[in-house]
Amino acid sequence: MQAIHNIPEICCQLGVTDVIMSPGSRCAPLTIAFAQHPSIKERSIPDERSAAFIGLGLALDQNRPVALVCTSGTALLNYSPAVAEAFYQEIPLVILSADRPPEWTDQQDGQTIHQVNAFGKHAKRSYQLPTDNEHPDSEWQICKTISDAVNLANTYPKGPVHINIPLREPFYPEAPIKYSKEIRVIKARQGKHTLSENESKELYKEIKNYSKILIIAGQGNYSTTLANEIESWKTPLISEVISNFPEKKYSIIAHDKFIDLNVTTFQPDLLITFGLSVLSKTLKTYLRKHKAKAHWHIQESGSTAPDTFQSLTDVINCKLEDFFRHLRPGQTSKKWRNDWIDANKSAQKAIKTSLEIIAFCEFKALKIITDNLPLQANLHLANSMAVRYSNYYPPKNNIVYANRGTSGIDGSTSTCIGVSLNDKNQTNVLFSGDLSFFYDQNAFWNNYIGNNIRIVVFNNHGGGIFRMIEGPAKQQELEANFVVEQKLNAKLSAEQYGLNYFSADSEESLLEALPCFFKHSKKSAILEVETDGIKNTELFRLFKEF
Repeated sequence: MQAIHNIPEICCQLGVTDVIMSPGSRCAPLTIAFAQHPSIKERSIPDERSAAFIGLGLALDQNRPVALVCTSGTALLNYSPAVAEAFYQEIPLVILSADRPPEWTDQQDGQTIHQVNAFGKHAKRSYQLPTDNEHPDSEWQICKTISDAVNLANTYPKGPVHINIPLREPFYPEAPIKYSKEIRVIKARQGKHTLSENESKELYKEIKNYSKILIIAGQGNYSTTLANEIESWKTPLISEVISNFPEKKYSIIAHDKFIDLNVTTFQPDLLITFGLSVLSKTLKTYLRKHKAKAHWHIQESGSTAPDTFQSLTDVINCKLEDFFRHLRPGQTSKKWRNDWIDANKSAQKAIKTSLEIIAFCEFKALKIITDNLPLQANLHLANSMAVRYSNYYPPKNNIVYANRGTSGIDGSTSTCIGVSLNDKNQTNVLFSGDLSFFYDQNAFWNNYIGNNIRIVVFNNHGGGIFRMIEGPAKQQELEANFVVEQKLNAKLSAEQYGLNYFSADSEESLLEALPCFFKHSKKSAILEVETDGIKNTELFRLFKEF
């Protein structure tokens, strides 16, 4: 079984430093091989769904592949939500699943299912290792396959790969595993993608025809250098809370508040986009209705790109900094630019004023907590209302993480914990709704929770977002089948997992709790903000009309 025991060394030489494993018997050869490797940090997480999101958080923060190891059967299927998120958020994961020998599939043998291609198109590629791992040709194939898979996970666009590994008994080695640095590893060398001189000339010739240029930064984490290059274009740039784009003079961050679907004031001639997903449904609807004449999407490589606004005309392969440094627009319309800037300033003022005067609700609570966030803390936003509220009122000095690849409510807490493992001195704050929090409670079911996590649970005792969506809000089944009221609170969860617990149900009690909640402690903490779901809806509607 030396070929299987070589897998951690191959991963290590290709830059993998962390593996998340879940207990099992069939995966024992992999578990022991990773656990004994001197240069790989291994962690054991019992719940595979949570384990995969924790691995996703680690890979997201490290920007390099993290390995996941699980046993055979349905254990693998529990990885699916995180694998889909990793695929759409372009996060590199290397999934290593132990399997029964193929002849036992469909023979009513325990923990035996169809594991090959288990993730379908949500994996960049699926690999199957040979059952016979002792023959020299098999050893060669295994070595090459692992190299190929790790390289592919780390190649633009990054993403998850799946390696299925059939294993026969015996599983447990009789002596310590030996690793060899001489093992043959195939490394992938990444070249830089730049615009040729001819391509630059063609783009410049075309861009001079447009006076209304709009730039949109999708989800990502962008440098000040890039922001400065784009600033020199003197054209509006839309960034959202998940964009992590440095705010500049021409930044538009309050578009959700002022864009009117029935006016053409903000219709661009040329739309330039880069990065991952866009959060605002209003913005997407507006630009689908009032399409740009041309839409350029910039990415490092690949001939296809998402056509989010149904107007895509060009996919431009190059580094972002190179594009904006080497290309300059013609004469941008001054009125166009001022319309955006003036509307953004007015909307920001209205947001600030309205949040100061409205009664206490979960949105106002989020505003108060955002104003008191520790400087430089990572902010994690669960899906549903937390990320939407924050898009109206983003933090000033915090990197924002959010599972917006698939936008599911599962896994937000686990992802936060995964990021927290990289730097125990870095504070990680999560804003979560009650359903998302209770759905992912197994995130705490492990031995790696440090003292650097602060979780805010906005508990309106149900799926309050459905009261705000026009469709379900008008249905008689709203409360019973969409909101689905629940009476849980997070106090017992905090006690069960040994976390500090704080609660608030008013502005006064919230302001009183925050200093202690954020104060350095030997334990991580939960702050539960109790609000009324119906009142939240009414006040949010008033806010949007203000």
